[in-house]
Amino acid sequence: MSRFAQPSRRLTIALAAAALSGLLQVLVFPRLSWDWLAPVCFVPLLVVLKGLAWPERLVVGWLSGAVFWAGVGYWIYAVMRDYAGITPLVAGLLYVGFFLAMAIQPAAFGVLAGPFLGSPWAVPAVAALWVALEGSYQHFFFTWLQLGNAAVDYPLPHVLRLAPWTGVYGPSLVFAVANVAVAVALLRRSARPLLGLLPLAGLVLLPALPAPGPQREVARLVQPNVHPDLIKTGWLAENGTAHLAKMLEMSGASSGGAPPTLLVWPEYPVSAYYFDDAASRAFLERVARESGAAFIFNTISFENGDRARPQNSSVTLDRNGKLLSSYSKIHLVPFGEFVPWPFHLFVEKITMQAGMFRPGGQISVANVGAHGIGTFICYESVFANSIRKFTRDGAELLVNISNDSWYARSAARDQHLLVARMRAVENGRWILRATNDGITTAIDPAGRIVAALPSYVQDTLNVGFDYRSELTGFVRHGEWLWWICLLGTAVKLAGDYATARRKRLR
Repeated sequence: MSRFAQPSRRLTIALAAAALSGLLQVLVFPRLSWDWLAPVCFVPLLVVLKGLAWPERLVVGWLSGAVFWAGVGYWIYAVMRDYAGITPLVAGLLYVGFFLAMAIQPAAFGVLAGPFLGSPWAVPAVAALWVALEGSYQHFFFTWLQLGNAAVDYPLPHVLRLAPWTGVYGPSLVFAVANVAVAVALLRRSARPLLGLLPLAGLVLLPALPAPGPQREVARLVQPNVHPDLIKTGWLAENGTAHLAKMLEMSGASSGGAPPTLLVWPEYPVSAYYFDDAASRAFLERVARESGAAFIFNTISFENGDRARPQNSSVTLDRNGKLLSSYSKIHLVPFGEFVPWPFHLFVEKITMQAGMFRPGGQISVANVGAHGIGTFICYESVFANSIRKFTRDGAELLVNISNDSWYARSAARDQHLLVARMRAVENGRWILRATNDGITTAIDPAGRIVAALPSYVQDTLNVGFDYRSELTGFVRHGEWLWWICLLGTAVKLAGDYATARRKRLR
């Protein structure tokens, strides 16, 4: 046998195991939602890392991450092809570039986790490394699903009890610890590393999530079911008057049951310019008055009145049509609301607003009567630290207005809903989600879906909810667990470097 055959076979096995780990992580999330795989989904990757040289670990980790991001983000290709005005070839190239770029953190994980696996502290060290890198996505190009989101419907509900204290990072750490403990047990052919799972038994001591409670308020969520395909083909220009009349009708005062105290429209159900067009403003004020409820809707605004600097904004009016609050979206969607450099040279945006959208600068909470309401827009739901700031600043209810119709019939809308459910648990708040064609839902503070409309129907959802004022540990203290994992990883790396340097100097 050639002296090169054995290393080649070893690397082939490692690449196959890495691809399997990436695939298993995909299966954890919607649509299959095999969340029971979360504690073992990247065990194959860990098992093959030990013994590989660092360039091999880089490639193996990169492959695992690329498979994961290509799988959970498969819908990105169709969005760019169908709504960004680019050819299938360019959309395909951008999609490949997306999942290769998103695999940078898994590649770093592969490089660093290999040496960590040989440490006596392998289980906590590698698990902390996983959480540190996973949480770093929010500060880079794009972020979406974290492993801890699998805890929302996980068969052992105790894992989710961590979220009000730690955010999504606690459940991520639990699943990472389980993966590493199993992998180290397999590598050492010993059950002793599984003892590292014993502290997880303490999860049963955490307070239970809020039980279903009173629903003393009623909200009306409007789902107009107007797909962007129609708007892009001029449907709105031809049917605008009838559409506005229908929106007004769907928003009107209820003839039976408790009258809604809050009316919520989704993102972009009408072409609205509340601050810059008198006709738009008059119509929206009329909606509020005729509904008899506080009214939350989406509008295009302009930073400092400059029409070259549009912003994606939400507005809250009181029941008489008086302006209570406005908020401009801080976290914009790459290739949706802005095109990162240098792609703007040849890629159009999927929004119908000319010019690059500009991010907002600050959180805003609307005071509706005696209660605070925080409204965030679409993709912002994935930013745990930003959403907690609404609650910290006085929001007793969270509202998510979104236009998930860009996702078509893909798993993206289910993934987005899963993320929103985690935000409800972290903040201990009801979240009301109004979407253009689904999934319009009411989520209680334990992440349970209390009511939902079917997708692709035009309807309204009258749903009970309640305002809550208690602050969770995560709202009070933020991403403290992620920072601990980040600091712990840095200390471990510094210690390993110092040890290696001392050995070289001997």
